[in-house]
Amino acid sequence: MANAILPHALPSALDAYPGVTLLSLDCFDTLLWRDVHAPRDLFGALGEANLLQRGWAEQTARSTAAVRHHRNEVHIDEIYAELMPNASAAERAAAVRDELAAEARHCFAFAPTVALMRAARAKGIETIIVSDTYLDEKQLRSLIAAAAGEEVAGLIGRIFCSSHYGKAKGEGLYGPVLKALGIAPEQILHIGDNKKADVDGVAPFGVNTLHLKQFTDGSEQRIRLEGAISNIFHATEAGVAITHQPHRATIAAIEPQLGDAAEVLGFTTLGPVLNGFDRWLDDEAAALRAQHGGTVHAVFLMRDGHLPQLVHEARGGTGHAVEISRFTGTAAALATPGAVDRYLQREICGDLSAVAKQLLLPAAEAARLVKDNPRPGAFLKAIQDPQRMRRITQASRSFADRLIAHVRKAVNPARGDTLMLVDLGYNGSVQNDVEPLLARELGVKVAGRYLLLREQSRSGFDKRGFIGHDDYDCAALEALCSNVAVLEQLCTAAQGSVIDYEKDGTAIRRGSSIKSRQSDVRDRVQAGCLRFVRDEGSVSIRAVPPAHEAILWRRGAASVLGRLMYVPLEAELAVLGAFEHDINLGVDNTVSLFDPAIARRGLRQRGLFYMKGAERMYLPAELHGEGLALKLSLLAQRRFAMPLKYRDFVDTSIALPLIVADGNQVSTGTVTATPTHDGYYLAPIPIGDSRFSVGVQFGQLFDYVQVESVSFMPVDRFLSDRPHPDGSQEMDALPSLEGMEQVAPHLFRCENAFAFMMVPPPPRQGDRQMMLAVAFRPIAARQPAAPAPSNAMLQGAIA
Repeated sequence: MANAILPHALPSALDAYPGVTLLSLDCFDTLLWRDVHAPRDLFGALGEANLLQRGWAEQTARSTAAVRHHRNEVHIDEIYAELMPNASAAERAAAVRDELAAEARHCFAFAPTVALMRAARAKGIETIIVSDTYLDEKQLRSLIAAAAGEEVAGLIGRIFCSSHYGKAKGEGLYGPVLKALGIAPEQILHIGDNKKADVDGVAPFGVNTLHLKQFTDGSEQRIRLEGAISNIFHATEAGVAITHQPHRATIAAIEPQLGDAAEVLGFTTLGPVLNGFDRWLDDEAAALRAQHGGTVHAVFLMRDGHLPQLVHEARGGTGHAVEISRFTGTAAALATPGAVDRYLQREICGDLSAVAKQLLLPAAEAARLVKDNPRPGAFLKAIQDPQRMRRITQASRSFADRLIAHVRKAVNPARGDTLMLVDLGYNGSVQNDVEPLLARELGVKVAGRYLLLREQSRSGFDKRGFIGHDDYDCAALEALCSNVAVLEQLCTAAQGSVIDYEKDGTAIRRGSSIKSRQSDVRDRVQAGCLRFVRDEGSVSIRAVPPAHEAILWRRGAASVLGRLMYVPLEAELAVLGAFEHDINLGVDNTVSLFDPAIARRGLRQRGLFYMKGAERMYLPAELHGEGLALKLSLLAQRRFAMPLKYRDFVDTSIALPLIVADGNQVSTGTVTATPTHDGYYLAPIPIGDSRFSVGVQFGQLFDYVQVESVSFMPVDRFLSDRPHPDGSQEMDALPSLEGMEQVAPHLFRCENAFAFMMVPPPPRQGDRQMMLAVAFRPIAARQPAAPAPSNAMLQGAIA
């Protein structure tokens, strides 16, 4: 676009206009930016005047001005006259001052615009402001000085406000501006963020214009969605703005210069989140020093603490990388029979091979133990053998000695110091296991500080979360933690998980099972995150610190995370498409981060509830392409812990006619098919212990029908709250067609009303009860045949 300019190009904008002698700028979102998503979001910071009341008052004031004075622009005094009709003039004036003060706390000057103004002054070119605003010239100049400082305000000559002239730029404001300036329009360059106002409304006067395109199309959508997600996670709080986006200006100024999609992902998502997290860690470290004295050591737990440590160091901090995994933390904590019993109570119903390995049993003994004792009760009894228990606890104490040597080697704290364990979260399981050991052996205080904290029990340990229980309810934290795997995979180090330590504390790792391509992509994502950290703060000029700075970064981070986890964009999924997630339990298991193919199948067969039992770790990503409504439904259900059941989604049904035969007799009936997704229905048909054949009489209802799948599964699995969406519990059926013709993949034409699909039963599995599940979508309903004409009608036609 010839008359558009990107933010990073602003400082040199005048170079292309050698004949310009006057620089004209819009104010809001051109010179002054806000750290909220939309201007009206700031009204939440106005105390008693809430968001809706302030908006209604402005709307009424504009309507009144249009009727009484034939103008659409108003002054802020007129707005407050509508907002506080029974207040005194002094009370309204005080309220106006409060709003201007709130604006000053949330506004800042955009550094590239200021650089342009300084370049103009160096060329001897005056800068003016032409703004569509309900403020007057004096109020707007005072706001610029309060938000950006006197030096920035001093770069401005005259200020023209629409409230004074009663018309906006789109209504011809530049006419009286030109008259007041008394110079030829071609000598002026006007720049603003609103194309309709700043280009379409100004260019007809002969003025040179540039549209400041604040964001790329992707960033505009991303930031808008973050604002929407913020409203879901954050309640209105008196005196606090509605949305918080401290990263807006940095993304606007830098992102268009990034050419790599992976770097963009790190810059626009991980950057704001981890930058805010590290600011909070600085505050927490200071509080711990004040509380305990001594040195507070920032100890980043590897592997997921890798990127947080890089961010900490990029911001000037000193951190220690300590490799303690869930496996090694648990292994060091099994030093007593009671600890072993508590561990087994939690894990005995899981994978017994993994349990045996966690108990530090030799490989041969572990394999023999599981083989000889495949059931949990027998396995538990075998573990409780006194000699075996003694070997387990002795091995754990030796393991703990090696872990302590590892911590000494990495940190070497003095007695009385504090180890601030830093991790992404989200339960603090490693801290639960190692805190007593570290406190006893090293004589230190231990404090866990997590990006996300949602404790499953009240451990009593010193734990806090940047996004944690202090500020969010349990449902909100659970919603954010549900898809934390995507964050873990982007933050981790490209190395295998620690499984043991040498005597001197050197970490012993298993080989990394993650592909090298994934590591390369992750490195580029992390580079983008670190660039954000380096650039943040360089694009904003503030006279005072932002309002509620800690809240600003925390809420901004939660909104970014919530958006990434539940409404990922196509460009982001293209970066993450080949990612796998390793379980990090001392074994080599990996699962795909997300699988859209399984999602399509699961949605058509089961609806949104296909997600129950899914093993992939980033399920909302699978919903891309299925519509925003489905993603928001999932988010709302998890965010507010809605007790929804499958039947709550059923608002229509189809009575599907059947023929059922067992070799001796044939009967007919119907089964109720219920909707799943995208027009599909599921017909569940019990077939007993695999003795019934079923004829599905599609022809009675449809001329054309799309059949997604015809499969068998055990009844107990079909009814389970944790079905297997990957189809591992299903057997494909082998139907035959009678009067039905397949005309395209999955699409069938029914020749007449007697057409049906015959499905023989699967092989019997003893007396196990089975279910035939038919997923289909009606394409064209069968129209009823026209009635035969009567004799009277025929005679009338002949006559």
